[in-house]
Amino acid sequence: MIPRPSLPELFPDFHPEWILAEDADLIVVDKPAGLSTHAPEADRIDDVVTRLRAFLRGRGDAEAYLGIHQRLDRDTSGVLLFTRRREANAAVARQFEGRTVQKTYVAAVSGFGDRAPRGTLRHRLVPAPGGAMRALAEAGAGREDRGARREDRGARREDRGAGGQERAAGGALAITRYRLLERRGDRALLELRPETGRTHQLRVQLAAIGLPIAGDPLYGGAEAPRLLLHAAELRLDHPATGAAATFRSQLPAAFEAWLADAPADPYAGGVAAVERAMREAAERRYAVARAGDTTAFRLVHGAGDGLPSLSVDLYGEHLVVALFGAGEGEPGAPPRDVVLDAAHRLGARGVYLKVRPKHASVIVDARREEFAPRHAVRGESAPEELTIFEHGLPYKVRLGDGLSTGIFLDQRENRRRVRELARGARVLNLFAYTGAFTVAAVAGGARESVTVDVSRGAIAWARENLDAIGADAAAHVVVEADVFPWLKAAAQAGQRFDLIVLDPPSFATTKKSRFSAASDFGALAALAFRLLAPGGRLLACTNHRGIARAKFRRHLHEAAREAGCDVVQMKDLPDPVDFPSEPGLEPHLKSVLATVGAPAARAGASAKGAPAAKGAPAAKGAPARGARRGAAAPARAPRRGAR
Repeated sequence: MIPRPSLPELFPDFHPEWILAEDADLIVVDKPAGLSTHAPEADRIDDVVTRLRAFLRGRGDAEAYLGIHQRLDRDTSGVLLFTRRREANAAVARQFEGRTVQKTYVAAVSGFGDRAPRGTLRHRLVPAPGGAMRALAEAGAGREDRGARREDRGARREDRGAGGQERAAGGALAITRYRLLERRGDRALLELRPETGRTHQLRVQLAAIGLPIAGDPLYGGAEAPRLLLHAAELRLDHPATGAAATFRSQLPAAFEAWLADAPADPYAGGVAAVERAMREAAERRYAVARAGDTTAFRLVHGAGDGLPSLSVDLYGEHLVVALFGAGEGEPGAPPRDVVLDAAHRLGARGVYLKVRPKHASVIVDARREEFAPRHAVRGESAPEELTIFEHGLPYKVRLGDGLSTGIFLDQRENRRRVRELARGARVLNLFAYTGAFTVAAVAGGARESVTVDVSRGAIAWARENLDAIGADAAAHVVVEADVFPWLKAAAQAGQRFDLIVLDPPSFATTKKSRFSAASDFGALAALAFRLLAPGGRLLACTNHRGIARAKFRRHLHEAAREAGCDVVQMKDLPDPVDFPSEPGLEPHLKSVLATVGAPAARAGASAKGAPAAKGAPAAKGAPARGARRGAAAPARAPRRGAR
């Protein structure tokens, strides 16, 4: 049975302070960035409409009617209006459709230069590759529009050469008036008033004149912590009285901070400021927290949430705070007491601490109090062994047992994928640690599984996790072995698997050998590919910062060729929403799902259905290359902002 959601008071249906105005006919809210107006998927619960309706029902309104007349892009913040009675719809709809509603936005841009402080943008919007739009300047347009024409003409030639149809005469007309509000150096804030179209046209039009909005990677905007576009004001006639009504939203602090272009210390504001940043990060995890089947996830992910060198993980009613990269008091190190006090104020029963130095070589024993105090450093300690749930599956964790807790939370969605792919499959989980991927595979209906890790303590833990879901020990075996020699022995024994999970550490060191994902992943992947059955799949992952996604894919393609495999599909998998990447950088975790077709000539190949891998040599005493963390495993070097 899954316990109640973790810290429910941290994840309310809707924050009352988001409501700007409300009466019998209208409700106007201040939408945060990152929240969709209305989710197209029926099972989504984290959009404004769904959450606001839940809030209204909780307040006693059984119907909780909301009429949708306006939408904002997910990453745009600001004023969003709904009707509260069906009788108000006609009057509001006439104004929106007749374009008599006045909408005012603020956008942050760079490179404004000597442009006129006021102007009008006139374009035709047409589809562009990659899900974007293109703005084509209209004949007779002003100087700002003409600057984009040469690029437009080149793009149209490319379209025609690719068999596309010239659409300059078609497309939706977009007219926007702009006014310079403030400028500092190369950066500026613009007031925007669209006379046609929807919010998205602002992003397209500004990009077309060489002023993409900061934080807009789709249109080449400068790096920023978020899309710096805000719906600042909405004016219309009230549907009941006809009187003019104006609704305003204060410009978020992120705009002023970006305009100032000064490096800000997110910890300088003390406990209250850090707590506020943590609560804002928690808000972005609403969908995970309120799904009803998961009680452990990442609450704060370093610079991706505006708090560099820090992570905060939620395990039921307890938090685990990790400090990365520097010792206490060193430049860039988060102030320990400030962070811990802020985390405790979120309502957690207890807070644990993990300290991960920049150089892992200084860690001789990961269980030393210096790096991982055994008990909570704020509030109450959790039981020594705690059961958490992930998509409904139970996993045992130990919050005070060294730097690791027993599960890597960044793999949550990959475990869900393994569960979906595992029915009837024979599954191999390499560098398995405590066997979380195997638990997901068994729950998904895997007919057999083999779980391999060099650590005796980790393998025992994996067995406990499998026993907790009633896995048949004869069909789902665990093996204490070094992965490299085990893979070679399994290939010689004719082992074949339908699904293989390959998630080694970035680095591992023992007395006899060293493993580095940067140099050794290709050879490792080739060994794994040799064990795939026809039509089999390899889920390969790395959290090595030095391996870019494109390079990782090349490693896998080369490994497949070396193994004689025909890869028919190679798919990049996204990270979970609670692990946002640092602005301007790739996600720390790279995950690829490779599917092979019919086998080519491969060394050691044999028929599917060969003897079970539990008969393959465990190769005890061999160099523990790529070993996972565990009671007897070598330490995995910590990576900034990683697990």
